[in-house]
Amino acid sequence: MDWLDRVARLRRWTSHGVRAPHKPLLLLYALGSYQQDADRELRYSAVEEELKQLLVEYGPAHATTPAYPFHHLVSDGVWEVRTDHGPGSPGTGIQILRASGAAGRLAPDLRAALAKQPSLLGRLARVLLDTHFPPSLHVDLCEAVGLDLELAEVGSVNGTAAAAAARRRRDRRMRELILTAYEFRCAFCGYDGTLGASTVGLEAAHVRWWSHDGPDEVDNGLCLCSLHHKLFDKGVLGLGDDRRILVSQRFVGRSDASRHHVLSLSGRRVIGPQPGLPPVARRHREWHGRQVFHGAARPPADGPLPAG
Repeated sequence: MDWLDRVARLRRWTSHGVRAPHKPLLLLYALGSYQQDADRELRYSAVEEELKQLLVEYGPAHATTPAYPFHHLVSDGVWEVRTDHGPGSPGTGIQILRASGAAGRLAPDLRAALAKQPSLLGRLARVLLDTHFPPSLHVDLCEAVGLDLELAEVGSVNGTAAAAAARRRRDRRMRELILTAYEFRCAFCGYDGTLGASTVGLEAAHVRWWSHDGPDEVDNGLCLCSLHHKLFDKGVLGLGDDRRILVSQRFVGRSDASRHHVLSLSGRRVIGPQPGLPPVARRHREWHGRQVFHGAARPPADGPLPAG
C-alpha cells in the first residue's frame, strides 16, 4: 500500500477555497504521538483541548471542533476509533465521544508499516506539511504536535513519485521575483538587511497559500521580513482595502517592541511593489482575509502613514 499517496489525498470538505485542515492536523498530532509512544491511544476527552488549540492556531478563523476529524478520519484508512463498548466511532457528537470513552490511533496497517520502515514517519509528516501549510509554519507545527521531524526523517528519501504527483511543483523563481518586485525590502516595515551581498531575514510570502492553490505569481506575493511573514501566516496581520495593513484585535502585545513592530502597522500602506508590477490581487487578499486573518481589525494606529 502506498501510504504517502493515501495521506497526500486525504478527503477533505472543500467549498470555494475554504480551508479545512482538520484531518491533516489530527494526523500530524497522531504521528507525533506515535513517535513518542507507538502503543498509545488518544482518548478524545484527554486530547480534546490540545486538538482545539491546534485548530485555533492553525485552522480557519471561524470556530470549529476536533470531533469532526476524530470521527471522519477513519474513512481515509489511516485512523481507527474504539469506544468502551468496542471498535468503531460513535459519531461526531462531542458529548457522545466523551461519554463513550472514544479513543483513536493510527490504523493497524499503518502502524505495521511504520514499525517495518521507521523513516516513513518523516515522509508522511512532510507530505502533510507541504500539502496543507506554508513553510513558515512547519517548525512551529511540529513543535505543537510533539513531532521531531529531523529525527523522523533520518534515513528517509524525499518522497515518492506518487506523493510528488499529488503536489504541484513550486516555482523556484518565486522568491527572486517577489523580492525584486518589492526592491528587497519588507512590504510592511521597510526592513532591507543584507549580509555581505546577500539579503538576510527577507522572505517571499504567498498571500493565498501555495498549499491552497495560490499561484507563484507576483500578484499573490509579498516580500516580508521573517517576523512579519510569520505574523501574516498566523493571521495576526492582513491586507485591507486601499493596500492598507490590518492588525488583528486578537493580538495582544504590551511591550514597546510589540507596539513598534506590530501595533503601529495598523492602517499603514503596503510598501511597493515597484512601478509597472501588479500589487496583490483582490481575490488573493480576500482569501487571506477569510481563511487566515483572525477576527476584526484594529483601528488605524496614530501617526502619519508612510508612502506606498
